[in-house]
Amino acid sequence: MLSTLARTATRRPLTVIALWVLFLLLGFGLGTGVFGRLSDNVPEVPGTESEAAAEYLDRVDPSGDSITAVVEGTAVTDPALRTQVEKAVADVRKIAGVAAVPDPYATPGLTAEDGRALLVPVALKGGLDDDAEERAVNDVADRIKQIDAPEVHVSGGPLLGLQIGEKAQEDVRNAELISLPVVLALLLVVFGGLRSAALPLVIAVSGIAGAFLALFLFSSVTDISVYAIQVTTMLGLGLAVDYALLMLVRFREERRTTEDVVEAVHRTVAAAGRTVLFSGLTVAVSLTGLLVFPSVFLRSMGLAVAAVVVVDMLAAVTLLPALLTRFGRKIPPAKDRPESEEGRVFARLARFSARNRIAVLAVIVPALLVLALPVTGMRINLGDAQQLPSSTEARQLYDTVDAHFPPGTGVSPITVVLKPGTDAGTADRIRALSPRAESRDLPGGTTVVELPPTGSVDGDAATGLVKQVRELRGDAPVEVTGPAARLVDFRAMLADRAPWAALTVLAGIFVLLFAFTGSVLIPLRTIATTLLSLGAALGAVVWVFQDGHLAGLLGAEGLGSLSLTAPPLIIAIAFGLAMDYELFILARMREARRVSGDDQEAVVTGLRRSGRVVTCAALLLAVVFGAFMTGGFSPILQIGLGLTLAVLIDATVVRMLLVPATMALLGRRAWWAPKPLRRVHDRFGLREEGTTAPRVPTNV
Repeated sequence: MLSTLARTATRRPLTVIALWVLFLLLGFGLGTGVFGRLSDNVPEVPGTESEAAAEYLDRVDPSGDSITAVVEGTAVTDPALRTQVEKAVADVRKIAGVAAVPDPYATPGLTAEDGRALLVPVALKGGLDDDAEERAVNDVADRIKQIDAPEVHVSGGPLLGLQIGEKAQEDVRNAELISLPVVLALLLVVFGGLRSAALPLVIAVSGIAGAFLALFLFSSVTDISVYAIQVTTMLGLGLAVDYALLMLVRFREERRTTEDVVEAVHRTVAAAGRTVLFSGLTVAVSLTGLLVFPSVFLRSMGLAVAAVVVVDMLAAVTLLPALLTRFGRKIPPAKDRPESEEGRVFARLARFSARNRIAVLAVIVPALLVLALPVTGMRINLGDAQQLPSSTEARQLYDTVDAHFPPGTGVSPITVVLKPGTDAGTADRIRALSPRAESRDLPGGTTVVELPPTGSVDGDAATGLVKQVRELRGDAPVEVTGPAARLVDFRAMLADRAPWAALTVLAGIFVLLFAFTGSVLIPLRTIATTLLSLGAALGAVVWVFQDGHLAGLLGAEGLGSLSLTAPPLIIAIAFGLAMDYELFILARMREARRVSGDDQEAVVTGLRRSGRVVTCAALLLAVVFGAFMTGGFSPILQIGLGLTLAVLIDATVVRMLLVPATMALLGRRAWWAPKPLRRVHDRFGLREEGTTAPRVPTNV
């Protein structure tokens, strides 16, 4: 397959380039429409009680969503302000799609005790289509913001999703403006020429277009989370640069041995292209673990990110060869350096680790385990507007309410659905769980009881209340929904499916690494060392964002928990990225071993030839992830920091020290496999066939 792709790219480079230009136009034209389709309904899990109850209410409850406004900064009893507020409330009631707006001066709890703020909740009619709801929400927000007060903020309900979507689009744009110039500058340092440095950015732009287009297509059949934009874009950009860097470095090496550009491209695709193919497959397999979960959010993220990885992989083995065929003659070959100077730092590290393998393992393994310790106390929660930057309207509304109103104000209640057949005693016991319980009857004999929790929407009090209701109901037809109930069900889903997800990913990675190496022990060693770096990175995220250590340096704060989106995505993506660097190194080790037959020297040679590529790739990826951490959205900060640390720890401590130490410890046994599996590999295993001379300089 790779040879076919290489021949197509070199025979018809302009056609291949034209097809990718069309793809880019689709991605940046049609694909950007996804920004208007983003959803913040992350914790929904089909088939759970909370989701079933929510769907039932959608069918029988005529009420719709609601949004909230807060007016603050002056005395709410000021006659001029009161006149404006009452006029605005009257006008909002007349807007099409609005069901009810209570008088904030006559309704208890809507005016702050300090007299400096008031709330204006707006209930929308049920059954509105998306366009009608959006018009109503925008008209309400526009009218309320005409109130002349120091601070007027409107958010919540469907407006919150729109505001987060706008923030996501702004963050992606800013991150690209920051990361692309920095990446280009680093590539100029690496390659020493603008033409060579620009080619990885072309592939990176293809990755971004692929991210947008993949998300847009998936948004037609499923919800796409507000987090998906940043995550898929940062990964699409980072992996594209990684793959292009690997291919371009190999092309410059091949130019050392041949003047024929087409032949150099074929050799590059046959060697480095095979590594890119396996790397893309391992990242995609790592993300298949997300498909095991019934969560729409996790499944859509897994599919979208896997699609982006495939786009990056295809761009690296089709678009880049076509570009090299057209412009490769002007790209200089790698500098000819004596073998003693070629990657000498990485060779010294490899020899040091091999000679002192026991000491290296005795120091690094416990250190990584200590870094991973905070994971044992990790908590995941829905989070609230505190996760947003202070510049966002939703956060400003949250801060204003928190400053002027009692704790728990505005927190979504526990919604208990008492279906026909529920006895009065059960209903009374459920109402007694909260002194502020409210009931309303629906058509058909259904009663809805709302239990306002103390504290936050995802705190222990709220989740404990959900569990109390479920224990009290017995066999009565009672269901619980609301954000807290969804969190309880989401946590249960994670606990139930996580072992199966892990088994799926580890089995897939094992099979791919066995197909790549023909070894049984190397996949096991790779999985073990990767889990160490992943645990250390996730532990640091818990220490910073949950416990609050050094969070201020990142423009964040300790929230007492992580966003429920962060740990699954960090684990899935970081595991795949770690496989990237492992394959980069293993490919070179296999080449050296095939030439020399010396297992120990193959480790040193493999690291000598791949160390610079792996280090540069990790640094570039860290720059990309770091740029996406400038937006201030806590879940993205958590994911960005986790992936940055995972990449840097894996590419340095693990791949440069643990890999040579463990390979030296295993010796020739590292490449061992039982005879039956050896025969399977001989028949079906894929190899990265190099065509170069035994020693090929890799410095660029």
